[in-house]
Amino acid sequence: MNPSERIDALIAGITDWRGETFANVRKIILAVDGGIVEEWKYMGSPVWYRDGMIAVANAHKGKVKLTFANGASLPDPDKLFNAGLEGNARRAIDFFEGDKINARALKNLVRAAIEFNQSKSTKKAAG
Repeated sequence: MNPSERIDALIAGITDWRGETFANVRKIILAVDGGIVEEWKYMGSPVWYRDGMIAVANAHKGKVKLTFANGASLPDPDKLFNAGLEGNARRAIDFFEGDKINARALKNLVRAAIEFNQSKSTKKAAG
């Protein structure tokens, strides 16, 4: 199976609210940019890339966690980050049962992550 098929299977195997939340988060991420690539890493986790890692997602007991690789460097005017706030690089969003996903704000965060990745690529090329 390719990474997207593995992610499909993972989501299909989560039969409670977390499966629907996971699917919605994935759909929002992929809608941001046609250049986003899905990978399967870290012993079974979906990871999204565009000029570098954007985020990794996992379904845990009682929540779906979306961790942004460079979240500490991203603007978060809508205050989506609610976990991992003490880290130097990563920031996460924990989605709990009944939470509404703010699609507009999540798309903005994904765009900011892509822009951050692209700015790092530009700096490397210039340096």
